[in-house]
Amino acid sequence: MTPSLVEVTDLVVDFPVGGAGEYVRAVDEVSFTLEAGRALGIVGESGSGKSTVATALLGLHRGTGTRLGGTVRVGGTDVAAASAAELRRLRGGTAAMVFQDPLSSLDPYYAIGDQIAEVHRIHADVSRRAARARAVEVLDRVGIPDAVRRSRARPHEFSGGMRQRALIAMALACEPRLLIADEPTTALDVTVQAQILDLLHGLREERGLGLLLVTHDVGVAAESVDEVLVMRGGRAVERGEVASVLAAPTQAYTRELLAAVPRLDGPRRSRGPAPEAAPRTPAGPLVPPVVEAFSLRREFGRGRRKVAAVAGVSLAVHAGETLGIVGESGSGKSTLGRMLVGLLEPGSGQVRRDGVPVTGIAGGVQMVFQDPVSSLNPRRSVGESIADPLRAAGERDEAAVRGRVEELLLRVGLEAEHYDRYPHEFSGGQRQRVGIARALAPRPRLIVCDEPVSALDVTTQAQVTALLAELQRELGIALVFIAHDLAVVRQVSDRVAVMRAGEIVEEGPVDEVYDRPAHAYTRQLLAAVPALDPALAAGRRRSRQEVFA
Repeated sequence: MTPSLVEVTDLVVDFPVGGAGEYVRAVDEVSFTLEAGRALGIVGESGSGKSTVATALLGLHRGTGTRLGGTVRVGGTDVAAASAAELRRLRGGTAAMVFQDPLSSLDPYYAIGDQIAEVHRIHADVSRRAARARAVEVLDRVGIPDAVRRSRARPHEFSGGMRQRALIAMALACEPRLLIADEPTTALDVTVQAQILDLLHGLREERGLGLLLVTHDVGVAAESVDEVLVMRGGRAVERGEVASVLAAPTQAYTRELLAAVPRLDGPRRSRGPAPEAAPRTPAGPLVPPVVEAFSLRREFGRGRRKVAAVAGVSLAVHAGETLGIVGESGSGKSTLGRMLVGLLEPGSGQVRRDGVPVTGIAGGVQMVFQDPVSSLNPRRSVGESIADPLRAAGERDEAAVRGRVEELLLRVGLEAEHYDRYPHEFSGGQRQRVGIARALAPRPRLIVCDEPVSALDVTTQAQVTALLAELQRELGIALVFIAHDLAVVRQVSDRVAVMRAGEIVEEGPVDEVYDRPAHAYTRQLLAAVPALDPALAAGRRRSRQEVFA
């Protein structure tokens, strides 16, 4: 029999903690195999050990003080016994990995195309010209528009979704036999996510590529893999064919996980009556909106390369209301959000808060950023980062500051003792929860959430959205909720605005827009949302090919 592409037997991973020789078990006796041309999805909550298993396949724990047990074989290579040279050949040539955070995986000083070309030259021993041509080819393959020109751009010139696509292109440059994808579509809008998933499916069919997909999005797993492995607390709690596991899970935890998945046809989260701070009548609100935008416009670039990221957007958000903003990566969603909180000055137009024109950052507004890694100081504990807004607001009682921070940590699903830990000691989802806690610290009237749950597993997503709903009931805060997950946006929003190429193409009550979309682009977005039924995957791929063509 031909050996499996991946063979993992009783894998144990212990991470060192502190300096006294203590360890914490991250993975506990996990076993699985993966055949060439097959796809295995690993799902579970943040911190369940999913990414730790993935990195162990490439020997990335070597030299870190981590203890490993069991055996891991990839392409016939015993990863634990492999020499440094054998590991270099394994990484990139036999297997490649797409990491969760594209910003920290790309060098900010070099053009995207040069970075991809370098990877190809190292593993394929080709000329600079051939490597550059290959970089352009794979960028085009993952949906980067005008790939020749954009290959010369640096990471900061790409949106979050485009950076993730570039990272996928880098992994594909050497045509590996195994692709290990750690949350590869986390930062992508639904249409590009669908294209990437279709691309991975096509690669499996064409080349027999094996795929190990780590994801918290059960819908993505349903459309992308043959088998699913459910993890909790470092252990494998259920494994089987994806259709069987999703249709009839045998474990209580798997049933809880599926129940927490947001659905387009699911109920919206109730926030109860409007708060007293914003009384309403049949004619509408009696008080000015918390934030208003009038004909906002913002351009980037110079001369002929100037691009309008936001082109004449007007909107209003009232106390106790959530406005969802959806659209493709690069549509201007994040730029609009940054102008609303004052991090970017509009090129033209005006922002008003409580009816008063404002420029720059003012009190009462906070933002939850898309990338938790770059928004947290790696040299400071997460508790100190959360405390910063409180101290900036004038709080001098350190006991009160610590008490408030510990309360916030608990409210976002962390522990009070996490105050003294540093960002690198948390999983990606846990770091995003820290960012949300920091935004909540000064009790703002307006929070702009830029992909606040994109890095979170579905159970934590539900906790965070419920938390935001609770805060709206208590404080009457206004929320602008920017996200590419249309199901989450429907759950949390009162109204939704659909953006494309810097403009709002459709806006209205969330149920009306989702159930009776008036614009063709809105219908295209809704059609690209993954379904939980794997039996529909083939038909949806065919339909998408027709739409995107």
